[in-house]
Amino acid sequence: MERALLGGRRKYTRAEVADRAGVPSERSARLWRALGFATVADDEVVFTDADVEAMRVTDRLVRSGLVEDTVESSVARALGQHLSRLAEWQIDLLRTLIVENPGLASSERRIARLVEELLPELEAVQTFVWRRHLAAFAGRAFADGDSDTDARVRVAGFVDMVGFTRLTRRIDDAELRAVLERFEGMAGEVIAEQHGRVVKMIGDEVLFVADSAAGAAEIALTLSERADADEGLPAVRAGLASGPILSRFGDVYGSVVNLASRLTSIARPGTILVDRALAAELAEHLDYRLRLRRPVSVRGYNRLRPSALRRAGDRPGGFLAGSQELAAGVLGRTPHGRAPGPPLDGEPGEHTPDGRGRPGGVRSRRRRRR
Repeated sequence: MERALLGGRRKYTRAEVADRAGVPSERSARLWRALGFATVADDEVVFTDADVEAMRVTDRLVRSGLVEDTVESSVARALGQHLSRLAEWQIDLLRTLIVENPGLASSERRIARLVEELLPELEAVQTFVWRRHLAAFAGRAFADGDSDTDARVRVAGFVDMVGFTRLTRRIDDAELRAVLERFEGMAGEVIAEQHGRVVKMIGDEVLFVADSAAGAAEIALTLSERADADEGLPAVRAGLASGPILSRFGDVYGSVVNLASRLTSIARPGTILVDRALAAELAEHLDYRLRLRRPVSVRGYNRLRPSALRRAGDRPGGFLAGSQELAAGVLGRTPHGRAPGPPLDGEPGEHTPDGRGRPGGVRSRRRRRR
């Protein structure tokens, strides 16, 4: 099976790969480590013809200027981290298939033949998905007039399942996998529908980015609504923030991302909190209602003044009252000179600064409904 996966037998040492590829030995070792593989001894025969060709291709990419030599290790590291997760999942699938078919497990030759048959199919699917994503990202990148595509103004959002830690203590592994599958599937579908991008799944939480304020709002609202309607999922909460976001090798960084995370930590179940910049953008959309919250301090932010986002028709009062309150908050005043009052009856109130709120989870949420 190993020979089928590697595309040939192991027959070269690290020094021989570097020599055949025409690259310095130190550089080949650095790239090998960046890809996520353990360092091997100089005289250990572990490499194949495919490793030699991969090193040649990498060298050609650097020489062509497509990949700068100053970031080649970072590029290799990003590739290694993403593809290692994909490989782990695929091997888990293969192992499950073998376990469920005892006839395969009894013969290593049959397993190798299965791998040889499946590998080209997997490669074809991966290449197709990769090219489709290339086309989608290229369309957005070249349509954007901003030359600094690494730090564009976008919206970052976090949506997480409330009470997930408590939930994991009450259910077995099979039930946990089902919850995660439902949440990840729902999140991926909703974010794609609104032309956003899933940056990563972080356990019970999804981090996404969107190019428009309305798109981000629809993602958060729809995820909250679908989770609330799904008896198999806990309630969710969300935090959104708008501003310059640094993109680097598929991940996102910056104060906007941090702010969205902090907003999520103080949101109550079923609540979506947005920062002041995003609230100002959404005030122009009649489909949404914004209610300014009392100031709250969280790690890294003093007197943070978020707004709660909901659909315009979810509660009486109309859009005008919410937009007047928002405008007053942006100017540092309150409507008619009054101090901010407590939340309306039945409306989610402020959350404690340490991020703890009412117990979440599937069962506790259902009890609150009765």
